[in-house]
Amino acid sequence: MRKNIIYVLAVVAAVLLVRNLEVILLRVPVDAEQGNVYRNLYFHVPSAFTSLLGSILAAVASIAYLVYKDLKYDALAVATVEVAMVMLTVTMVTGSIWARVTWGIWWTWDARLTSTFVGWLLSIGYLVLRTAIEEPTARARISAVYAIFASADVPIIWFSIEWFRTQHPAPVLRAGGYIDPAMKSALYWNVPAILLVGVILVLLRLRQEEMRRELDGLRRLAHTLS
Repeated sequence: MRKNIIYVLAVVAAVLLVRNLEVILLRVPVDAEQGNVYRNLYFHVPSAFTSLLGSILAAVASIAYLVYKDLKYDALAVATVEVAMVMLTVTMVTGSIWARVTWGIWWTWDARLTSTFVGWLLSIGYLVLRTAIEEPTARARISAVYAIFASADVPIIWFSIEWFRTQHPAPVLRAGGYIDPAMKSALYWNVPAILLVGVILVLLRLRQEEMRRELDGLRRLAHTLS
């Protein structure tokens, strides 16, 4: 059943991405001030949005684990954190490319950039923490607490450009920001496309985590019987 869902989502995502790439590369106008480099906005924003949603979902799954003590929630949490980290990496890379052309620098310790980098480090810390704990229940419990703590960075990332007016430009989709309607439409269309890619990756990684847990259980059983 899950395999069929993945196939369906993959087809929908592929259709959306092909459609969106044609619009992004050929139809939307060139930005008067930034030129063509602004087009990475169509991947920068959706990947950031997907990563933040992933962090929230990981926290929710972690809370569910602490409540129900079911390892399936732990598997969902780790799968989501990994995909969120990948999306956050895409966000920082596309942002750095944009910054190099627009600001003349690859990086600056701006409030939005710094909070995003902290979120990326927290994701790595979560994954490193899991490798250091062998016992599944203890690993799931400690990781859950960590994921809930790490999710506190999500609102900081989201509101940082409103709380602190530093280098990063003001938001274009909220707080009175403006973007050409054609550009906004293309951006809105690409958000669900990238989000679907994230969902597919989570489902694939979730299956891998479940298989790993099954193998660990079999190894422990074999060790007990030997």
